[in-house]
Parts: sequence; C-alpha cells; structure tokens
Amino acid sequence: MEAKASAPGKVILFGEHAVVYGRPAIAVPVKGVRAWAKVEDSPGQTLIRALDIGKEFSLSEAPPDDPLRLAVELTLNFLEFPRATGFTITITSEIPIARGLGSGAAVSTAIVRALASYFGRELAPDEVSAIVYEVEKIYHGTPSGIDNTVIAYESPVFFIKNQKPVLFKAQKPFNIIIGDTGISSSTKEVVLWVRKRWEENKPWHEKLFDRIGEIVLSGRKAAEEGDLKRMGELMDENHRLLVELGVSCPELDHLVEAAKRAGALGAKLSGAGWGGNIIALVEEESIVQVSEALKEAGAVAILASMV
Repeated sequence: MEAKASAPGKVILFGEHAVVYGRPAIAVPVKGVRAWAKVEDSPGQTLIRALDIGKEFSLSEAPPDDPLRLAVELTLNFLEFPRATGFTITITSEIPIARGLGSGAAVSTAIVRALASYFGRELAPDEVSAIVYEVEKIYHGTPSGIDNTVIAYESPVFFIKNQKPVLFKAQKPFNIIIGDTGISSSTKEVVLWVRKRWEENKPWHEKLFDRIGEIVLSGRKAAEEGDLKRMGELMDENHRLLVELGVSCPELDHLVEAAKRAGALGAKLSGAGWGGNIIALVEEESIVQVSEALKEAGAVAILASMV
C-alpha cells in the first residue's frame, strides 16, 4: 500500500511582518516548485526519510519538537490513529530552505495529505492548514498563519490573522520572477528581532504596519482590477517600508534595483528578509530580460511563475 501527496511553495505579495500584528497580507502559491511525501508499508516500524537533508530516523527516536515528527503525530491524532505504526514516509522537496518560499509549511502539508490518503481520508484545506499551523510554531515561533493557509488552499489568499482567509482571483493572470540571493535567513530570528524592536517603540512600528496594511488593501484592489502598473508601484512602496523596518539587506536591495532597471513593473523582498528572495512583477515580454538582469546581478537561482 502506498500514498503520495505534494504541496507548492509560496511567496508573499504584500504585507509581510505587518501581518503578524493584525494587518492584512496577500500571498500566492508558487506551483513551479513543490514538496513531496510518499507513505508506504514498512511492517513493524515507523520511519521518516528526509532525502534532501540526509536524515532517516524512527518516529519514536526523534526529539518531541522535531517538525517532521510533529507533523506526523498531529496528523495521526487528527485521524484518530494515535498508535499507528508500520509505515515509512519519504520526503523530497524542490523548494529551497530558508528562502521565504514556505519550504517548511509545504513539507508539512505534503506529509499531512499523504498520511490522510494512506489511511483512506481526504482532509479539507482548512483542516490541513490547522494541523500545519501547529508545526509552523516550531519553525517561526509566532507564525502569522499565512504560509500554511496559502499552501493548503493552493490559491491566492487575502489573509488577516485569526480571521477566515479570503480566496480571490486576479482579473487576469500575472507573471512574477523570483530571484534568490543565496543567503539563508531564519524567519524565526527575524520575526523575533522585529518583535523586540516593536516592544521598544510600539507607536512608530504600529504606524509603519498601518501603512503596509493600506498597501495590501490597495494591492488586492489593483489585482482584482487587473491594474498591473499600480500593483508594481505598490510593491515598490512595500519594499521601501520593509527597508525602513530594517529587514532588508544590501543583496536584496541590489536585486530589487536590478529588476527595476531591466523593466520590472515593481519589485520587493518577499518573506522575512535578511536574505532569501525578491519578487518582481513583469509583463510577459520582459520575463527573459529581467531574468537575465537578476542573474547578472548575482541571483543564484531564478524562477518565473504565473499567478
């Protein structure tokens, strides 16, 4: 007996960091890269094999806070199979780790879906998202919940913490290019740094988060109206505010500037910052030109995706 499942990566289009403090954000799936989980019979033992990071271990031997173990155990509990044994989960992923593409949430989502299928169940996206959110606490400390939501639903999401997510569609598909700085960044570390700064000066940060929230609302309107030029302008403004917040870095700023010079309608960092990726909004005829400019500017990987 065997079951397989996968989940996409994600990028945040507008609103990172502010979303942790109750403002809205927009995230979209990146279906060109995916994480995979395969569950198959393995009599007498329960094993987890994470091929990309060279790990193989028994479920019972893993530390209680191991995210892979937690994803399995939470799913088994939800399915009411708390003592289920006798299977192996093999995990592979095309999604770079610590780059703001939701690799942890995608792996957890793939595990949850594969296990549910193995035991003859199909979980709704909100059920998958709720399980994965608990695992996200290990990766991110105080997650907003946006990663698990957009990945579980595989749809653009307008998201406000502790509110039901709103799925929406842009008036017309649009193209983004993801440029990877090659710098790993811990979301948990950056989020905790921002929280410390927020605690030290709440009024200043709240005003900045309000401005980001306004950009998100305008960005959703622009997407639903198909106004790509306005979306690009808002991405530029969002990036400037993230620079002001202190979560950008020279490498991210350099890629943003390179994308803009090459004809991108707008560009910004995506994710926690201090490394990871930028995203650039481009018209179809500019994809090659902007991609080449990012490569020349030092991007170690480039991915074009239609949303």
